[in-house]
Amino acid sequence: MRLVTDLPAGVWPVLADPGQLEQVLLNLAVNARDAMPKGGTLTVSARNETVSADADVAPGRYAVLSVTDTGTGMPPEVVSRAFEPFFTTKEVGKGTGLGLATVYGIVRQAGGYVRVRSKVGEGSTFEVLLPWTKDANADAAGKSGIRRSPLGQETVLVVEDETAVRALVRLVLKKFGYTVLEAADGLAAEKLAAAHKGPIHLVLSDVVMPGAGGRAAVEGILDKHPEAKVVFMSGYTDDAIMRQGVSASEVPFLQKPFTPNSLATKVREVLDVPRRH
Repeated sequence: MRLVTDLPAGVWPVLADPGQLEQVLLNLAVNARDAMPKGGTLTVSARNETVSADADVAPGRYAVLSVTDTGTGMPPEVVSRAFEPFFTTKEVGKGTGLGLATVYGIVRQAGGYVRVRSKVGEGSTFEVLLPWTKDANADAAGKSGIRRSPLGQETVLVVEDETAVRALVRLVLKKFGYTVLEAADGLAAEKLAAAHKGPIHLVLSDVVMPGAGGRAAVEGILDKHPEAKVVFMSGYTDDAIMRQGVSASEVPFLQKPFTPNSLATKVREVLDVPRRH
């Protein structure tokens, strides 16, 4: 799966909670990933738009965040119900039907709107329209919200078999200043670690992966880089994680889905813990 971003400078400021907007973006990205079971392109873009004639959107100036996938697409009858709580076309156990409903609730609470364009076999575009604000402090507040997660310069090895998740983690960590190494499975991660000449300060690994799994991969990496600290991540239940030999209460753990700020904060917290001698 390929991730494309088009986020130009000069997008109008809005008044909204940064953490909630991260949740909106994350939910839309996960929805797009699920719509592309055979891979595709996920595009995240932003622009300004002045609305004058739209039956579903009040006239005004908006900052627009768009998430587009090249997946299966949706017929009109599914589009019309996309934001209903607990409505899902996914098989049992694959989705709660709350992701898009949560997006809709957050955006409407911020005074905005969500538009959907979709065509079966071609993909979907979700557009989040948030009203422009005259508040001169809004842009500064948003930027300060990003800075709340401490920056870093360390090297992080990301081990994750899902391409879209791995791309998102790489994008976030690089944004916060880290050097990122990445591998799609445990065997590739061990080979990468063995070949890497510099230090690896932290290993961020999925727990449940094809092959030996996250714990075995991390043990192999630590043989070559004992200096590395470890954070496990997973979207599975505690029982499934325990079966992989990982206890979320005993090791640093990040539950999926996570926001960019929670990812950066967890990485920084673990790196800052003094080593025991």
